[in-house]
Amino acid sequence: MLKSLSVIAILYCSLCCWQVQAEPLRVVLEVSPPHQVMQGDKVGGLATAVVSQMLAAVALQPQYEVYPWARAYRIAATTPNVLIFNMARTAEREPLFEWIGPVAHYRFSLLKLAARHDIQIQQQSDMHKYVIGAQRDDFSAQWLQDVAKQPAAQLVLQPNIMETWRMLVHGRLDLLVDDPLIIKEMLQAHHLYSDEVEFVWFIPELAQTTWIAIKKGSDPGLIRRLKNAHQQVRLTAAYQQVMQQEGTGLATALAQHQ
Repeated sequence: MLKSLSVIAILYCSLCCWQVQAEPLRVVLEVSPPHQVMQGDKVGGLATAVVSQMLAAVALQPQYEVYPWARAYRIAATTPNVLIFNMARTAEREPLFEWIGPVAHYRFSLLKLAARHDIQIQQQSDMHKYVIGAQRDDFSAQWLQDVAKQPAAQLVLQPNIMETWRMLVHGRLDLLVDDPLIIKEMLQAHHLYSDEVEFVWFIPELAQTTWIAIKKGSDPGLIRRLKNAHQQVRLTAAYQQVMQQEGTGLATALAQHQ
């Protein structure tokens, strides 16, 4: 009798564990240090930590898929119930997505190699003289095309930020767009010291809070769970760390080269 009861207890515990097992949720993203990085074969980074905590709060298990930004965006924009981060909330994207919550800040500037003394930016129109790199379908690329009117011959679009940096280092770009606070990993990857690059022009229009989002028309219950989870994660140390990145680092970075 006791043996039978023990077996029943084990089966009951197993059933309970199965019932609370996290549901898988497809999540698409690009590699963009320090917010989204590859740590061996796993996805990590500041924003990734926030997303993982958020999903854990509502028993969802992220199934991370890493792509170039343009592909990640296309998947999220056309496939219900697929989460994407961290994405700028632009006017064009606004009606396409449910916006779950903020996940990072960016303050973008034009960057050059410090040795390129020939590159001088005194006003926005000076950008047209130089070849600038950005990521395909990224909001910074859209700004360069639509607002700054960067000539097509002077704009080189790459699938990811790592490739854009590689082109700058090898002299195939004059400038690229990046945030002074998040270039540490790029410097390390390309064997550069911080004084070997220089930020030359801050772009106010590209100061952005980026978001976690999911396609409009996704499961309403899932959307509610995600928004509730984001409210919970806003109180965590991981969230505070990533959202306080902007600080005074941009002003410091620009002041060093004035």
